[in-house]
Amino acid sequence: MSPKQTEDRRYLAPIDTASTQQLFTDCLVIGAGVAGLRAAIEAASNCDVTLVCKGSLSDSNTWQAQGGIASVLDSDDSFKLHIADTIRTGCGLCDDTAVGLVVRSGPELILQLIEWGAEFDKVAGRIDVTLEGGHSRARVAHAHGDSTGRGIAEALIRKVADTPNINIIEHFYTIDLITNDDNECVGAIGYRPRTGFEIIWAANTVMATGGGGRLYRETTNPDAATADGLAMAWRAGAILRDMEFVQFHPTTLYIAGASRALITETLRGEGAILLDCGHKRFMQAYHEDAELAPRDIVSRSILDRMLKTNSTHVYLDIRHFDKEHFKKRFPLISELCESFDIDVSADLIPVRPSAHYMIGGVKTDMEGRTNIAGLYACGEAASTGLHGANRLGSNSLLEGLVFGRIAGANASTEQNSHIRRPAYRRMKYDIGVSDRSRLDASDVRNSLRALMWRNVGITRKGRALTEAREIIEFWQRYVMDKVFDTPFGWECQNMLTVSYLMAQSAEQRRESRGVHYRVDFPDVDDANFARHFELQRPTA
Repeated sequence: MSPKQTEDRRYLAPIDTASTQQLFTDCLVIGAGVAGLRAAIEAASNCDVTLVCKGSLSDSNTWQAQGGIASVLDSDDSFKLHIADTIRTGCGLCDDTAVGLVVRSGPELILQLIEWGAEFDKVAGRIDVTLEGGHSRARVAHAHGDSTGRGIAEALIRKVADTPNINIIEHFYTIDLITNDDNECVGAIGYRPRTGFEIIWAANTVMATGGGGRLYRETTNPDAATADGLAMAWRAGAILRDMEFVQFHPTTLYIAGASRALITETLRGEGAILLDCGHKRFMQAYHEDAELAPRDIVSRSILDRMLKTNSTHVYLDIRHFDKEHFKKRFPLISELCESFDIDVSADLIPVRPSAHYMIGGVKTDMEGRTNIAGLYACGEAASTGLHGANRLGSNSLLEGLVFGRIAGANASTEQNSHIRRPAYRRMKYDIGVSDRSRLDASDVRNSLRALMWRNVGITRKGRALTEAREIIEFWQRYVMDKVFDTPFGWECQNMLTVSYLMAQSAEQRRESRGVHYRVDFPDVDDANFARHFELQRPTA
């Protein structure tokens, strides 16, 4: 971003240690999804841990994940095949080392989850696995039918609660990472409704703040997914990578006036078909794998069909499913459909794509380290190189487990940091009063989400991306210079920051690759763009 947009603003809120409550910990973990929980558990083996989350422990993308977790669990599958599927889906940008590390760690970590109480669905005493788009073998394990994320999260939360040296602080809104004069991360400043501003000093910090689906009007993500972690990492000087890559889930329930609800692609893996508004099957015309094509292809195909038929949605047809089996296998979706009087044995399910997963994030190495000493990242907030330009379905929960464990281990044992144990530091950061007009944060948020959906969505073109960047830049001039005192305002500032970076990266990638599709540059251009785009805030 240009200097005008942030006016060298390092922190969103004033900081004065003389009047702010302070806590001290060895390892601070920000975020309570699968990656954050797993990081906290691992770190607690070596030190005291403080785990903070924006809402409650259940307010995460992990909790809402339906389909499952991908891992090699069947005799007809292999690491080689899972690796090949992941790399093929990543369209030339996967890090082979990251892919191999994650895939090979899968079976061990799933067995560990079972030891901790996770209850995966079984058939004849073996973990049941199913097929999803992009996978060459059935390897997606599921729990409680279509509540896999919740099943995994509950097991991890129980483990965290049973670990005495993990201090859990819910409803803690992390505003910013705190760095010292050597640009080492020394903790974070946050806000709790009951106590106000608090500073947590930490020898090492693990950022597992999730993604930013709420930057879009249409999304499967919960309200908390406003990309706060990416924005605070950007302000601290962390390198962000692949910000143009956002995955859109092809099938979310479309009921006008209702929030979008995920309809897992496992349904298509088990035989559901897509029909247009004329009740005609169409996916065979777009890809040889039809409904089992990778998510980016299915999403674009649905969008194209909607445009050609002048409709707001397409349909998912499961009328041929056994209704009782469906109810047992997919209880969450069954209940959801019934709540809208959809009889799946007779009615079609209206669906359309929605923003689902941030592939880009804070750049890390294979040890979970960022470019800032003392700061680690894992989960959806990190860019590890696993996904490349497109995520293979159900690889995200696995990535969270693998890199959560790695980041937690290193954050609790690294000996090369100059920070050591945290200590009290006198700090004062003032923010001047702006004389510019104030825009309504609620209006800006709603307008931003509509703009992102329209201009930085499933299909993109240069003119629209430039327009998005210019409009966001205008809003920033009247929002980023203000001092807010509630999470709603800070979220708005974070959403503007990250949306701008996404539009900027998408504008610069003048090709189509994976989830990034440019109407004006529809082909892959390996000669110029077989590389990652990295962004870093210029220092003052």
